[in-house]
Amino acid sequence: MKYLVFCLTILINTGVYAQNILNAKSPEELRKMRAEKYDIVNKTDTISTQQTVLPYGYIEDKDILWSKVVWEIIDLNEKLNQPYYYSYNDVSANYVSLYDALFEGMMSGKIKEVYDDDNFTARVDSANIKNKIQAVRESDWLQEKRASGETITKQDILEGTDHFKTDTKKVKLIKIKGMWYIDKRLGQMKYRLLGIAPMGPDPQTMGLTDATLLGYEGGDEMIDLFWIYYPDARDVLTSYTIFNSKNGSSSITYDDVLNARRFSSIIYKYQSEYGDGEIANYIPKDSKAQLEESNRIKNEILQKENNMWNY
Repeated sequence: MKYLVFCLTILINTGVYAQNILNAKSPEELRKMRAEKYDIVNKTDTISTQQTVLPYGYIEDKDILWSKVVWEIIDLNEKLNQPYYYSYNDVSANYVSLYDALFEGMMSGKIKEVYDDDNFTARVDSANIKNKIQAVRESDWLQEKRASGETITKQDILEGTDHFKTDTKKVKLIKIKGMWYIDKRLGQMKYRLLGIAPMGPDPQTMGLTDATLLGYEGGDEMIDLFWIYYPDARDVLTSYTIFNSKNGSSSITYDDVLNARRFSSIIYKYQSEYGDGEIANYIPKDSKAQLEESNRIKNEILQKENNMWNY
């Protein structure tokens, strides 16, 4: 029944969004309609197109027959995942990448549960994030000129200062943390997304040819820019539609596709009896074996539901 309601909601909303460009009298009116989330019906009446979050059901501990927490990486270079990377702004449509949606929500204060780690223990604010995603570095000749006591001109500063920033074009990986569990009441395997984190190159190491010698991992080192407790981001992600190559007027949101697991991912860490086991720690420097281990864990999880009905 819930699935039927969800599908009907998607179909209704898709029709609403599809009419926007057909009903607007001018590009300015169309942009206003999108910004204020409404559409025109019957030539004069308006209807809200603001989508609302479908609340998660309450789950008691006693209803969880089995569970496992896994950490996964979504590679935005993969074809299936490319809509999460896609940004487009035109009179016919407006799409924002997943990273920009999260970043703008965080900067505006709509997303408050932002952390520096995947266990959600160290909170960070917008100022910390801004410092983490950008760096300013003076060239060697400017530093030498400054050290010698020579006069530094504005032109010297302009030419001798490099600015590095990790923006949406550089964010090609997304980490997620979630729990697979068997709901005893429904007798079904379910998935609940708990955290999400964009990954990008560290601005502190960009442009450094000797980064390793300076104590960094290297100029192409990817870092977790920030971790967001996912339930706090749902309202924001529901306000952004994701690009759909099969239907340009689709109104499916980021929250819809993430909860439906419409992406390709690789497990890199999982909950075990020994703690949080990172695959790279016990299978080092062997990407093929790590991928096979990830697939083994996935199959093990999916097999749990089948085993539940076998005696």
